[in-house]
Amino acid sequence: MAHSPNTDWSPESDAVQRDQRAAYDSMRERCPVAYSRMMGWTLFRNSDVRHVLHEHGTFSNRVSQHLSVPNGMDPPVHTAYRRIVEPYFDEAAMAAFEPTCRAIASDLAGQLHAQRDADFMQAFAQPFAVRIQCAFLGWPESFHEPLLQWTQRNLEATGAQDRDALAEIADTFRAYVFAMIERRREGSHGPDVTSRLMAEQVDGKPLTDEEIASILRNWTMGEVGTLAAALGILVHGVATDTDLQALLRDNPERIEDANEELLRLHCPLVTNRRRATAATDLHGRGIEAGDTLTLNWVAANRDPDAFEAAEQFRIDRDQSANLVWGAGIHVCPGAPLARLEMRVVMEELLAHSEDISLRPDTLPDLARYPGSGYATLPVHLR
Repeated sequence: MAHSPNTDWSPESDAVQRDQRAAYDSMRERCPVAYSRMMGWTLFRNSDVRHVLHEHGTFSNRVSQHLSVPNGMDPPVHTAYRRIVEPYFDEAAMAAFEPTCRAIASDLAGQLHAQRDADFMQAFAQPFAVRIQCAFLGWPESFHEPLLQWTQRNLEATGAQDRDALAEIADTFRAYVFAMIERRREGSHGPDVTSRLMAEQVDGKPLTDEEIASILRNWTMGEVGTLAAALGILVHGVATDTDLQALLRDNPERIEDANEELLRLHCPLVTNRRRATAATDLHGRGIEAGDTLTLNWVAANRDPDAFEAAEQFRIDRDQSANLVWGAGIHVCPGAPLARLEMRVVMEELLAHSEDISLRPDTLPDLARYPGSGYATLPVHLR
């Protein structure tokens, strides 16, 4: 960035971190295109975020110095890699994976009910996220704890903008993946998602180990960190709304509708970045080529210009403007898997309990950026 605009806000400040949703809602009304040294230009309005998502020629996904397949690519390169990723999340693949998903969810729901009182994030959300990711990729149970630690370290380093730590963390994950690739080359594993990726080709050439590691890293960050946050948000939603919980117990077919609306109100992913490829203007703010733009999903999904009574939960709401899964060519390819997992988790939690409530003696702790949802969520199951 050659120019240096005046700073409009401090996203790392305690005032923002104490309640991200309230802070972002305020910024959307006060300064919808806001500059900070930490994030560059942050967009808070639904229409502005959607505009950037669909103008991928002007707003590039190539924002990192590191390989990011396929979400850090632009067309036409992105198109070829996206084409090989999508079948891993098609209807047949999800149907085949559902029994495994349900077994893990049922096991953890039973354990949670036996405890009665627990921090949902520690007792269920985080263990489920790592167990389900390893099961999906064909990774061993011995990787559960290292994966959880890796995810937490990555979150902390991202929040601190510690590039050296992020590089070290990426190298650690790459080493894990390379070891698993080598084991499969030695024939010590049967067919699984990781093995299938090793057989994929783009333009007649096999994926490199670096490309495979990048795909798996992107899937894992979306699955472990964001899924755990989403589960906390969903459980908080039913634990604090007795009418909604009763509705879902009597009508489990409405769980998916409730999930979409709860995640609109409290998006489990806070931001994504883009890079301007040419000078442009947004609401009178001059964006130059090379500038970083940060799309704030949380504020965009609570925009009253996009959603009537945006702060209210409405299970029958039209979700066409909901950006929880993104939009355009980079819409989340793993959305079918995440939707499956969240539906099954809610089904199993409700089936294993008569009531889910927050513990009256301990308040939840909100997550701090780059996290979303809840750092702790003390619940009681009856």
